[in-house]
Amino acid sequence: MNAPVRVLLVDDQHLVRTGFRVILEVEDDIEVVGEAADGQRAVSMASALRPDVVLMDVEMPVLDGLEATRRITADSTPGGPAVLILTTFDRDDYLFAALRAGASGFLLKNGTPEDLVEAVRVVARGEGLIAPALTRRVISTFARPGGAPPDPRHDAATADLTPREREVLELIASGASNAEIADVLRVGEATVKTHVSRVLAKLGLRDRVQAVVFAYEHGVVRPGG
Repeated sequence: MNAPVRVLLVDDQHLVRTGFRVILEVEDDIEVVGEAADGQRAVSMASALRPDVVLMDVEMPVLDGLEATRRITADSTPGGPAVLILTTFDRDDYLFAALRAGASGFLLKNGTPEDLVEAVRVVARGEGLIAPALTRRVISTFARPGGAPPDPRHDAATADLTPREREVLELIASGASNAEIADVLRVGEATVKTHVSRVLAKLGLRDRVQAVVFAYEHGVVRPGG
């Protein structure tokens, strides 16, 4: 049996944290290892506890969730925590700032308990997740002229990709799964996983969500392309 996914809950409302704990701890494969009521405490607890997933609110005292996410994901130690943003506020600026900060997922609090549980599992697997209702907005904003400005750290990064790795990046951006990429390229899924890992490493990205944003942001793919 695999070890349970270790989760750190971060929200300034005690009742909200309690609700999340109740939802998550009934699952055999998820364990809540700690709670924090502000972003600063979240950063220190993430460093001390090394959870697999940090479930992060945005608006909090002392240090907001976006800056806390940035500090947590800046730690490049292998196996470091993935951050799943869960917020009441359906705002594009929060969504894009969260992705910039290195969040691996973004959900709204109006989802179901099942949505939350599945999101924790997906992010823990390193796949990344954005609520379906938000995905089209992410792509359209990052893809359109005058959309979200490019991250200067990645200006020439695609030059390091091999032709096959660039092809894999294009397929990731199209929403293809590893199995679908394997079918297109006529290779095994293990080979695809290796290519995906190399693409993420070369571009300094944490997961597939970040890869999709990068691909549209830098013109690797275009809407409808």
